[in-house]
Amino acid sequence: MAAPAALAAPRGLELAPLGRPVHARAAAHRGPAVSAALASLQRSGAITQPTYSGYLAAYLAAAHSLTRLSGTRRAELGAVIANVQAIAAAGGFIPSRLPALFLTLERNRQWWTTEPLPSPGERVSFPQSLLVWQYYPGQGIEIQWLGTFGEANGYYLSGHENNSLRQLLGEVLPLATKRAGGIAWEYMFKFDGGLPPWTSGLSQGTALQVLARAFSRFKQAEYLSAAQQALGIFQIPPPEGVRVATPAGALYAEYTYAPGDRILNGFIQSLVGLYDYTSITKDPLGLALFEAGDAEARTLVPQYNTGGWSLYDQYGESDLSYHELLTEFLQHLCERTRKGPPLTPAGTPSTGAPEAAPAAASTGAGGTAAARAARAVALAAQAATQPIAADAIYCTTAQQFGTDLHTPPVVTLLTNKLSGGTRAGVEISLSKISTVELTVRQGSRVVWSNSATVEHGDPKLLWLTPSGGGSFSVTLSARDLVGNFSTAVGTIVVSHR
Repeated sequence: MAAPAALAAPRGLELAPLGRPVHARAAAHRGPAVSAALASLQRSGAITQPTYSGYLAAYLAAAHSLTRLSGTRRAELGAVIANVQAIAAAGGFIPSRLPALFLTLERNRQWWTTEPLPSPGERVSFPQSLLVWQYYPGQGIEIQWLGTFGEANGYYLSGHENNSLRQLLGEVLPLATKRAGGIAWEYMFKFDGGLPPWTSGLSQGTALQVLARAFSRFKQAEYLSAAQQALGIFQIPPPEGVRVATPAGALYAEYTYAPGDRILNGFIQSLVGLYDYTSITKDPLGLALFEAGDAEARTLVPQYNTGGWSLYDQYGESDLSYHELLTEFLQHLCERTRKGPPLTPAGTPSTGAPEAAPAAASTGAGGTAAARAARAVALAAQAATQPIAADAIYCTTAQQFGTDLHTPPVVTLLTNKLSGGTRAGVEISLSKISTVELTVRQGSRVVWSNSATVEHGDPKLLWLTPSGGGSFSVTLSARDLVGNFSTAVGTIVVSHR
């Protein structure tokens, strides 16, 4: 078999900063072992005897392979096995989850026993499959759902890769898990403090987008039905869903396990997905969900503009890739809310909007078709029936963030007096996250230098001041994440100790 081919990052989409994964550890939960959990499902009729036998064989094969591995290979396959064990022990073995879970186990057994060691964060694929996988050190290789749906969007937008789009969606649909009254594509590994299985408003919003697009092109009811069911997590609060109620409307969380994180790029992309889904289907539930999120986004976006750079979440600034990604997502939302077509429920006149899609019977998102329809009516009652008004905040913020990429940081020395013989903090004013170098001279002689990457505001840089005191010239050099550069000079008088 040929070695899997490495993949480039699919069309600019990422999940979360690399280097933050949580290393696997043995399952500590009380609950059934993998074999017992599978046997219970088989006895109850939830899975068939051949399915039970296949999953058990895959688990035993992985456990056997583990005994023959060492080093990184053993650690990575062991982490994946530990995740399977932990999900079983926590009662998470439901039939719809098992295809993705055991595919992950089998692919990791294949990779770590036959393939080269990947680089951290490397994306890979397997022959005859278009799913995107990514290596998370300490967690093995995992299905990168955002990358997978990004790849599918790329096939759609190319206009000539319809066969690849059909193939990829044919692989994706059977791997959805029943969750939050609908379906979701779950991540089966530990990440940033979250335990598997979890899902994301960012990846699910992108799934909505590509499924609706595929339906508009191919008119296959299974794509529409899957998209309708994928709305489930946007209606339910964490940890099952991503809907976080706010005074303005709703925020759709990036991670089901972290409802308190306000990660803007993921939220904005989920709105793009909901907008595109609704513009194609005219589903009143999609409209209500978009409008709730749009109302919150209009209040949130200005808070994430520091005037020199973007915030990633409520705690700190974006790195370069996330600043660029957020700029792109805001531009997408700008284009949609500025130009339309207006989003209106099915049956409401809408000049220039795509033809309304036929309703697809579904028992997924809401338990029954009747229950789903009732919830749609209730949520739609909260949504305006007029076209969503264009909001300049998306456009102006995207433009500002684009300008930030070419604007040098502004750095200023704020401290002018310090005590001698101390571990002093030299306070500066900085407009955006940058690497700042502090150089202190007395005459022509450099007596101190220090550098650090610091965020905007009034950070301090360390200086071990001389006990003898004196007057010192200070040079500050700031280089932002793009490489834009600026300097500032000043004087600090140090008192004699």
